[in-house]
Amino acid sequence: MKMRIGIDLGGSKIELIALNPHGAELLRVRRPTPAGDYQATVALIAAMVLQAEQQLHRTASIGIGTPGAVSRKTGRMKNCNSTCLNGQPLQQDIEQALQRHVRLSNDANCFALSEATDGAGEGAAVVFGVILGTGVGGGLVVHGQVLDGANHIAGEWGHNPLPFLSSQDKPEPCYCGQLGCIETWLSGPAMSAAHQRRAGQRLDPANIAARTDTDCQQTLENYCQHLAAALASVINIIDPDVIVLGGGLSNIKALYSRVPALWPKHVFSDDIRTRLLPPQHGDSSGVRGAAWL
Repeated sequence: MKMRIGIDLGGSKIELIALNPHGAELLRVRRPTPAGDYQATVALIAAMVLQAEQQLHRTASIGIGTPGAVSRKTGRMKNCNSTCLNGQPLQQDIEQALQRHVRLSNDANCFALSEATDGAGEGAAVVFGVILGTGVGGGLVVHGQVLDGANHIAGEWGHNPLPFLSSQDKPEPCYCGQLGCIETWLSGPAMSAAHQRRAGQRLDPANIAARTDTDCQQTLENYCQHLAAALASVINIIDPDVIVLGGGLSNIKALYSRVPALWPKHVFSDDIRTRLLPPQHGDSSGVRGAAWL
């Protein structure tokens, strides 16, 4: 079996990891992403791969996690928050630079694949990987394979409306043009904004979760209720064995006990066996999942 190289193409950094066929890490390298420069980004990815192979004296399969998806219509990138990638034939250009086939997938899919392969969801038939960070994303792995979907948007739950709203919930506009998307309730900036509206104080999610005053605890409880409602709708549709949380908010320990305690009132079952788990590989899951592509 070949060595595997994974690339995590982020807005601020490009990370490379090399794994042996058993998943052991051989090499890890990070470089700053050339800001807004598509051609320089392609050239840097190719150079990082070739340098890694030269250093390890082995060729590798290549998987790349991207901040968007490949359009089935055009074969070009779409939905990338690194906007210089949108409309570009990223896969074709990297394949031309490396003179071999590469696999691309959304970064949330890579996170889910990593945790399903040898992480928190190892051995589970259906794993839903959730990103709770600056944005909200998701990826779905079924029997060890990433489910891309007909439109390459499987798992993109963040741009559905939050279900089971209460009379006190006031939807906010989303950058995608819709109103009340899950991302506007469950992202890190959304939690901070909700707390500022409640208490008049701007705090990041880690500080909100760590503090014991009434306002912070109520903000956290409201967040848990919204996350439970949103995940209940996922459970009702795909019924995953495991849901793994990633992104900065996955470090809030209270989520793993409180959210499963809240979601039964929204799940259409008398017995809920879905497990909510933290990531085993933490911040490394995305780049490891790219390697497993």
